[in-house]
Amino acid sequence: MSVLKRKRLGIVTGGSLVEGLHARLDSSVSVEDVRVGQFVVIQGEKNEFFSLTTNVTLEATNRTITARPPDGDTFLHAVLAGTATYGTVQLKPMLMLPNDLSEELRPVKTVPSHFAPVLEANEQDFTRVFGAEDATHFEIGRPLDMDVPICINLNRLVERSNGIFGRSGTGKSFLTRLILCGIIRSGVAANLVFDMHSEYGWEATSEDGAFVKGLRQLFGAQVLIYTIDAESSRKRGVSVDEVITIGLDQIEAEDILLLQDELNLNPTAAESAYLLVDRYRQEWLRTLLGMSSDDIRDFAEQSGAHAGAVSALKRKLDQIPRLGFVRDQAPVDAIDRMIEHLARGRHVILEFGQYRSALAYMLTANIITRRIHRRWVEQTETFLRTKNPADKPRQLVITIEEAHKFLNPGAARQTIFGTIARELRKYSVTLLIVDQRPSSIDPEVMSQIGSRVTALLSDDRDIDAVFTGVSGAAGLRTVLASLDTRQQAMVLGHAVPMPAVIRTRPYDAAFYKAMGFDESPAAGRGKRAYAEMDELFS
Repeated sequence: MSVLKRKRLGIVTGGSLVEGLHARLDSSVSVEDVRVGQFVVIQGEKNEFFSLTTNVTLEATNRTITARPPDGDTFLHAVLAGTATYGTVQLKPMLMLPNDLSEELRPVKTVPSHFAPVLEANEQDFTRVFGAEDATHFEIGRPLDMDVPICINLNRLVERSNGIFGRSGTGKSFLTRLILCGIIRSGVAANLVFDMHSEYGWEATSEDGAFVKGLRQLFGAQVLIYTIDAESSRKRGVSVDEVITIGLDQIEAEDILLLQDELNLNPTAAESAYLLVDRYRQEWLRTLLGMSSDDIRDFAEQSGAHAGAVSALKRKLDQIPRLGFVRDQAPVDAIDRMIEHLARGRHVILEFGQYRSALAYMLTANIITRRIHRRWVEQTETFLRTKNPADKPRQLVITIEEAHKFLNPGAARQTIFGTIARELRKYSVTLLIVDQRPSSIDPEVMSQIGSRVTALLSDDRDIDAVFTGVSGAAGLRTVLASLDTRQQAMVLGHAVPMPAVIRTRPYDAAFYKAMGFDESPAAGRGKRAYAEMDELFS
């Protein structure tokens, strides 16, 4: 690849494989034109090193100059610039690009020699590293200083659980929409989205107040909308496919333990709950809620439970039947049909309407996911026995917001979400976790996250958590801290060949069209087309 096609920035002056390289900027290069997160290519003798700029510093050949600066003397400034005073950059080599273009990219195992030229990366370099958009490579954004796509490998993405992180207002929901659109369009996995704020299925508002399209509007009958609050959906003008209710007999002791913080349960709650399950099986919760003081005392005497603990558990669980979607008994047909749709490759958005409390969200998500996991485990075991490709379960991605509530160190070891996060691809079910407090997620779970898309974080603990299990995190921390508050993110992990800082892809009319959506009459993607797709998928 010709050097003439790239702008020269400087030369390598030192460094190491572990700590990164130092490069001195040429006198013709303004230090203000070089930014943290910028990609460069170091031209070695046998390989080119695709590298990330992690720091920019000012240096001087003589300390006297900085001790007695020529303040205000522009002529002297110009004389000293590039000779006595100069800029340096810290570079982290990420990939080795063999000079033979037919060879594969390699991990970095060495460093270039002294005085190797440092050049701006060009469009050909990005295409070689990140690939071009195709059926399974999806553009998620573009470099901060160039207009060339950066793609993620969707097949590799869905193989493992993934995370989208960032503080409030940085665009986590839009990043999530982008990735979900890529998965739906490519067909590499089915999706179940627990939509706590009813913003993924139908239209929602952006940060600037504009309305943006939901997944059902973009992909028609490929996407189904379920809800636990039909009235809320009706008021918003959203046509839902089914309404889900939860029966008391569907709630297991594990579901209650997940809600320990929300229900303010004491340490003896688990023991009391399991004693009730041992005696009453599926009817344990309904029986408990119907117990009188005498019933509780009799149960305690017969089972060895503490009457006060059982009474306290009953009092705190009284909140559950007050949720409008919880019934004494409820048909499981709607949940079964939802699971069947997912098994066939369709995508489901579950809206919560007015029930936005952590109690409602966590209870519903845990019950449904537990049933899904059970189905996928059974199907995987069948496939392993028969070795028939038709028996292999379809890849499924489950999206959860406020993920730290399901995956904190206390809950991750007992909930179905913790099980899924740790099992990775074993049963073809992975998570897409969306959260603004990654430091609250169990470190063991964070270490298993395959790919991470991270917008700006302000808390040092959250930044440390994002880089759990990531080599070379020191330089990447600086890059992450330099992001703007909106429309910028760092992508790293299993789905990309190296970490990248991007301007996130706009979620606008051009994106809708790229997804195959067009509102013009000639495109034939209006309501009539949706009805035809409904018939096709029914």
